[in-house]
Amino acid sequence: MAKYAFFLGCIAPLRYPGIEKSTREVFKALGVELVDLKGANCCPAPGVIKSFSKTTWLAAAARNLALAEKEGLDIVTICNGCYGSLFDAAHELHEDKNLLADVNKILAEIGMKYSGGTKVRHFAEVLFKEVGIEAIKAAVKKPVDLKAAAFYGCHFLKPGKIKNLDDPENPKILDELITATGATSMPRLQKMMCCGAGGGLRSQFGETAMKLTKANLENMKAGGASVIVDVCPFCHLQFDAGQKDIGFNFPVLHLSQLYGIAFGMNAKDLGLDVHITPVKL
Repeated sequence: MAKYAFFLGCIAPLRYPGIEKSTREVFKALGVELVDLKGANCCPAPGVIKSFSKTTWLAAAARNLALAEKEGLDIVTICNGCYGSLFDAAHELHEDKNLLADVNKILAEIGMKYSGGTKVRHFAEVLFKEVGIEAIKAAVKKPVDLKAAAFYGCHFLKPGKIKNLDDPENPKILDELITATGATSMPRLQKMMCCGAGGGLRSQFGETAMKLTKANLENMKAGGASVIVDVCPFCHLQFDAGQKDIGFNFPVLHLSQLYGIAFGMNAKDLGLDVHITPVKL
């Protein structure tokens, strides 16, 4: 059985606990064991902390990597931002031993050390590469008849030359993971546009953020989608909370919730009742 240290991040457990619950249940059904990463801190978000202090960002990320290393496990995340932050930090610390030494001087102050060996995986990557589409199809109990807008987000596939998950400009991985449930992944214009929330844009430049959100929703509607399927709680929050003021009413599902539906979980366990935009499927 595959086994990973489960990095929750901030938004899922605080705003969308159903994403956490559905991820746990889906992975259990697929034979993947998730081990709680006890004592984990924020990833931390590179668009904020790294902008002010790269060393602080690396040290905070390395603390999480060290916790997983102590358990002898790689990390799996359910958030693009967490994935981007932890993956990038792990990559830099693995490639630059001097940087690793500097970070370990900081970690030593709290009695910790990181050797540079932890790998960081996105949950969708694990589903696609480790579990596989055929095993997912075999676990589906209730095929889903939905027209979905696959939303990749910014940090899942990029930097493409380092992550090597898919073509970052014309990806297929999420579309295939969606169609494995019986749903249809609908084409649309500007598929790789930002949701509008990233890099502090949502908090500092709300109007600009909402222009991006609105453009995405218009493209989704024009493409014939009836539901949004994302792989990041922050994108999830932006669409769920943002659309109510601009005239849209798209149900928003994290991929784990879509799988939960297909695997026969009930709406309450999936946390669909806590969405701001009602999810009626």
